[in-house]
Amino acid sequence: MNFTRVADTKKSNSSDLWARKLISLVFLASGLSLSSAQDKPNIVLLVADDLGYGELGCQGNEEIPTPHIDSIAENGIRFTQGYVTAPFCSASRAGLMTGRYQTRFGYEFNPIGAKNEDPEAGLPLGERTIADILVDSGYITGLIGKWHLGGTAKYNPIRRGFDEFFGFLHEGHYFVPPPYKGVTTWLRRKVLPGGGEGLWISQDKKRLYTTHMGNTEPDYDADNPIYHDGQPVQETEYLTDAITRESVSFIERHADKPFFLFVPYNAVHSPLQGADAYMEKFAQIEDIQRRIF
Repeated sequence: MNFTRVADTKKSNSSDLWARKLISLVFLASGLSLSSAQDKPNIVLLVADDLGYGELGCQGNEEIPTPHIDSIAENGIRFTQGYVTAPFCSASRAGLMTGRYQTRFGYEFNPIGAKNEDPEAGLPLGERTIADILVDSGYITGLIGKWHLGGTAKYNPIRRGFDEFFGFLHEGHYFVPPPYKGVTTWLRRKVLPGGGEGLWISQDKKRLYTTHMGNTEPDYDADNPIYHDGQPVQETEYLTDAITRESVSFIERHADKPFFLFVPYNAVHSPLQGADAYMEKFAQIEDIQRRIF
């Protein structure tokens, strides 16, 4: 694969350079050289949402086992001094997807609105994404998970360089929708049932409310369905598992082509819901809030 150095003087050129740097990084992590590689590498980019720096085994956490992530860390390259470009979810994603400081194109905060998000807010249409660049380079591209860079049609991932999209467009999503069957649910409330502040746990211990942030959890699912290539679908599987299922399907279906798969999980972003199987698996964690997380 040959690369031509370009000057980082225009936003399109900077996005192109970001895509090339990512491909170079994939080769570096795999121990290959650009000159010796005959094929374009497949790229899978995994993102966890709101995951703390110290929540992984490879980062010293002894309470919550994360063997698969630890294995990736042990056998790959760790960037222990890596930083995102914004403290806000959507703005940070804008920087990641474009390879540019999002402040340079005025994207600094999360979109907000009466029910979910401002319909006119989203990644500016003049900005190219890494998916745009890789499609031009012959890649099949897919996004499976959380987008959060615009909720209206013009900002849809399938119009921003992605050939396939499964997931949701806005800030967050229930892992299992109401009535929350098969999960233990932890939600924020401004006031607890019956009044007061602190922690409230239902008699069956399947629902928790806390007032630790002084506000009530928004209705994340309002005007925010799960989409499959532009069409809303009814997803019944625990959302983390559904995202993984669709990711595996994408990889298997495109195994004979160079592909870029972006998998931005919504876990561990609120609303926090622990599936029964996982709650049982981590039963040794006494703090129920910690176990749900």
